[in-house]
Amino acid sequence: MKQNPMNLNFKINRNSLIATALLTISQFSAQTFSDFSYKGNDKIYSENPLKEDEFYSPILQGCYPDPSITRKGNDYYLVNSSFSMFPGVPIFHSNDLVNWKQIGHVLDRPSQLKVDKAGFSEGIYAPDIKYNKFNDTFYMITTQIASGIGNMVVKTKDPKQGWSEVQKLNFDGIDPAIFFDDDGKAYIVHNDAPPKGTEQYSGHRVIKIWEYDLEKDQIVAGSDKIIVNGGVDISQKPIWIEGPHLYKKDGKYFLMCAEGGTGGNHSEVIFMSDSPKGPFVPAGNNPILTQRYFPKDRKDNVDWAGHADLVETPDGKYYGVFLAIRPNEKNRVTTGRETFILPVDWSGTYPVFQNGLVPMKPKLKMPNGVKNQTNEKEFFPNGNFTFNDDLKKSQLDYRWIAMRGPRESFISQTKIGIKINAFSTNIKAKAPISALFHRQQHATSETSVTLDFKPKSEKELAGITCYQSENFNYVFGITKKDKDFYIVLERTEKGISTVVASEKISLSKNIQLQVSVVSDDYQFNYSLDGDNFKNLGGKVSGDILSTDVAGGFTGSLIGLYATSDNDIKF
Repeated sequence: MKQNPMNLNFKINRNSLIATALLTISQFSAQTFSDFSYKGNDKIYSENPLKEDEFYSPILQGCYPDPSITRKGNDYYLVNSSFSMFPGVPIFHSNDLVNWKQIGHVLDRPSQLKVDKAGFSEGIYAPDIKYNKFNDTFYMITTQIASGIGNMVVKTKDPKQGWSEVQKLNFDGIDPAIFFDDDGKAYIVHNDAPPKGTEQYSGHRVIKIWEYDLEKDQIVAGSDKIIVNGGVDISQKPIWIEGPHLYKKDGKYFLMCAEGGTGGNHSEVIFMSDSPKGPFVPAGNNPILTQRYFPKDRKDNVDWAGHADLVETPDGKYYGVFLAIRPNEKNRVTTGRETFILPVDWSGTYPVFQNGLVPMKPKLKMPNGVKNQTNEKEFFPNGNFTFNDDLKKSQLDYRWIAMRGPRESFISQTKIGIKINAFSTNIKAKAPISALFHRQQHATSETSVTLDFKPKSEKELAGITCYQSENFNYVFGITKKDKDFYIVLERTEKGISTVVASEKISLSKNIQLQVSVVSDDYQFNYSLDGDNFKNLGGKVSGDILSTDVAGGFTGSLIGLYATSDNDIKF
C-alpha cells in the first residue's frame, strides 16, 4: 500500500528503537516463552448463549476504557485510553459496529509517546477520534499526562497507515475533543478547572470551548469560553463534568458529557444550544445513560456506565459507545473499564441510550443485515473465547503490549518462541520493564505459557506477573538461590512485597506456568512434565488487582516477565 506522506517514519526501524531504548539490556540468561494460551469461561456467557440475531456487549472486554468513535463512509474507527501502555491508543475498525478488527495503535513510536517515567494510571487519557470531511483527514486528540506534553493532537489521511508526529496544544485541562462544523470551522471542547478563586466544592469542574485553526493545528488564542459550569445543576454540586463531545443535528448543537466521576455515580448528560459557544441548556431528562440507581447485588451487574461518544450510521441511525465495568461476585473490578455499545434513540429533541437507564443486559439485537463474526478470522473476540499464540510468528498480535517503552527494545522473535532479554529493572519500577502483557478479559479465566529458562543467579527471574500497577501485583517465577532453582510467588500491595510461597525445583527442561482465576480467587500452578500441575501458595486474593483496592483507572494485565534485578528474598 502507498505510504502515508504524513507519517514517513511509521515503519519502525527496529535497530534504531533498540539503540534509543532508555535502558540497556543486561547480558544475563535469555528467557524464551512459547505456547501461550488464554481461556475465558464466564458464567454470564454460558448462561446467555447467543441467538443468530444477537451479539454481546461489551464489544471490547478487559481494559479498553474511554471509547471514542468516528465514521467515514462505511468505515468505523474506535480508540481507547492506554495510560502508560506501549504502544498507545489501540485503534479498531469495523464496517457494522459488531465485528471489530484491531488495526494497530495510534501512538506506536517513542517520538509520539513519552511515558517512560509515568505511573501506570498516568500517560494517555481519554482519546477522541474524529473525521473531517472538509480536508479528508482523521484527528486523534488526547491528553498525555507525561513528559510535560499535556493536550496534543495527531492526524492521518488513513488510520491503517499510521499517524503524524505529536502537535502540542496550548491549553490546560484534560479530555479534549474536536468538532467540525458544517461551515468547515473547527472547535475543541475539554474539561478544565474553574477560574482561580471560583471553585465551589471538591470535584467542581467546567467545560471550555476554543476555536481551532486547522492550518496551524492550534487553538486560537483568546477564543476560549466556559460553556458549562459544574454540570447539569451546579446547586446540586455535581462532580467531574468531563469527557465532552460536541455534535450537530437539525441545526442545533448538542454537548454530551460524563458527570459524577468514573465510579458508582457515573452518568452521561446532554445539553443543547443554537451556537457551538452556547449558551447550553441541559435536557430535562438527564441523565441519558447511567446504572447508578440499581442494587449492587443484581444479577449480571454492569456499573459505572458513562464517558460516551455517538456515531451516526449511513442510514441515519445512532449508536453510542461508552465505558462500564462488570464487578465479580466479590464486587472486585479486575477486568477494568470495558467498551460497551447501545443503540441510541434520537427521534426526539435529545438522544437517549436505549435501555441505558435500566439494568443492562449482556446481549443486544444485531443491526439489520449484519452477521456476527466475532471470534472468527481476525475479528476481535468476545464472549467466552480462547486465545492461543505459539509466540513464533514474525509479527506479534496487536493485543501484546509493553509498559512505558517499545516491545522491540527487549524482545527477540525466534523459531521456538519469544525471547525476552531482561532489563535491569523489576516489576515495581516506574520505568520501562521487560514484560509482554495481555489484558485479563474475564472474571473466570485460565492462562498458561511454556518457559525455557535456567537462571544463573538470584538476580535473574522469569515467569508470569498479574499486574495492576507498579505498586499492586503478583509475580510468579523461576529464580536461583545458591546452587538451586526455586519457583516463587510474591504479592506486592501498596509497594510492599511479601513472599507468599517458594519451593525448590529441579529444572532439567521447560516449565509450564499457569494462572487460574475464579472470581476473586487466583491460583498459581506449575508443571515440570507438561501434564501434572502443582499449586504454589494456595488460593490468593485478587483484591490487589482490583480498582477498588489499587485505585487508578486500569484493569489487570497478565504479563510474560523477566528481570535481571530480582529483589525477591525468601
